[in-house]
Amino acid sequence: MATATKTPKAPIVEAATPPAVAEAMALAAAPAYLVDKVDEATGEVVQVPRFRYLPGHPRQVRFDAKAGQFNIGGITPLGSSLSFIPLAWRVFQDDILNMGRKLWAELFFADDKGAVCAVLFHGYSVENLYRLIEPLFYDDLTLADVVVKVQAEKKETTKDGKKATYYIAQFSYEPADPQEVAARRDFARDFAIWRQETCTATADLRISHGYTVPAPELPAETLESETQQAA
Repeated sequence: MATATKTPKAPIVEAATPPAVAEAMALAAAPAYLVDKVDEATGEVVQVPRFRYLPGHPRQVRFDAKAGQFNIGGITPLGSSLSFIPLAWRVFQDDILNMGRKLWAELFFADDKGAVCAVLFHGYSVENLYRLIEPLFYDDLTLADVVVKVQAEKKETTKDGKKATYYIAQFSYEPADPQEVAARRDFARDFAIWRQETCTATADLRISHGYTVPAPELPAETLESETQQAA
């Protein structure tokens, strides 16, 4: 009786990914905010974030509504306008900075040197920001997709028969470089963007984007208790 003979199957050989393709795939997967830098100690090329950020402590940019000027920390003047692609923002009502409960807009951005900054607006300036957010929303865009320009606009008022001047922020926008948008989008995804001085448990949040407060660390005894319960 003849015995059937099975034909051996050819071994499966996985094709190796060409080095050039592998490198391209790795670059595509890397966060857009990383840049190459030479390590002075080793001479090796390493990737580092292009933005500088101390978590919870962004550089403070202030809007002086009396003078119509922006400044850093109340000292370094920046002029009467700012332009930036927002990293994150929120509109909220809260009592912060000993100024009573107000409606605020807090925007976070990276300046020309890559430092992550935060700037606050309140009053009519927040209403003007809403006038920018609304048309962007209906065009399927957000502040993070455009270059936002903030311009101080002079206003006059009369009180007790005397004229007084003040400034409010007017907002406009223009298209942004997609690569710059991607860098900020990835950075806000990977880092908690917030400011410790303005973060409270009493805020009434209206809208937010990219704003993240890190979860508080649990005490050791709480962690031990939860571990025992899970076991």
